[in-house]
Amino acid sequence: MSREMATESTRRRLTSRQAETVRRLTEAAVEELREVGFDGLTVRNVARRAGVAPATAYTYFASKNHLVTEVFWRRLSALPEVHGAPGRGRVVEVLREIALLVSDEPELAAACTTAMLGTDPDVRELRLKIGVAIRGRLRNALGSDDQKVLGALELAYSGALVHAGMGYTSYARVADRLEEMAELILPDS
Repeated sequence: MSREMATESTRRRLTSRQAETVRRLTEAAVEELREVGFDGLTVRNVARRAGVAPATAYTYFASKNHLVTEVFWRRLSALPEVHGAPGRGRVVEVLREIALLVSDEPELAAACTTAMLGTDPDVRELRLKIGVAIRGRLRNALGSDDQKVLGALELAYSGALVHAGMGYTSYARVADRLEEMAELILPDS
């Protein structure tokens, strides 16, 4: 995790002590999701699990949507860059790693899909950061700034997550579906 990532949240710069509190809250959120799912998740219960006061948790996270979106953002930010020759193979690798980011934790995956559709300003800000980061990873993997292709890949990714979030496919299957879509969108390379 980068130094900037450890000291910055969506709301403000953090001291090392505050960054530790945010880390504990995000980890506690994942544990809580495993036990009670998104519907049962509350910032108050996450705070209790993290050993902080609810008011402290709300200092950093405006809502459970904000908290869960932060978990996804931190995991995405921690992914290493994909290296290799630009082209379809590298694009598929990027799509696969992003799709599999939370796929082994079904409750977290479903929560991320729901939370990222939230309308509060902190979620919107994180969603924008997430979109920019994914676009950058795809652009680097593609080796081009072709807006039509990038747009198609982004729609394929977001559509696949919504599809899984609606229960039409598993999050694990999303990676395979994205590979199929990338093969349709991109020429052989």
